[in-house]
Amino acid sequence: MKIEVFDNQIEPALKQLKKQMLKDGLFQEMKRRQHYEKPSVKRKRKSAQARKKRRKALKRSLQYESD
Repeated sequence: MKIEVFDNQIEPALKQLKKQMLKDGLFQEMKRRQHYEKPSVKRKRKSAQARKKRRKALKRSLQYESD
């Protein structure tokens, strides 16, 4: 990840960095790694994320078909 700073404008660069990190899911990753996660909990979390992703993709595909 690379954010360029022009003319010492730190605030807009930080805002852009934060937005990029949020988009990439880095904040969630850091929060998740703060504590140990048992393998069973990890599997449940991953399967829940997969269900959510599938549901979102299905909703998106149904929306395009109806248009």
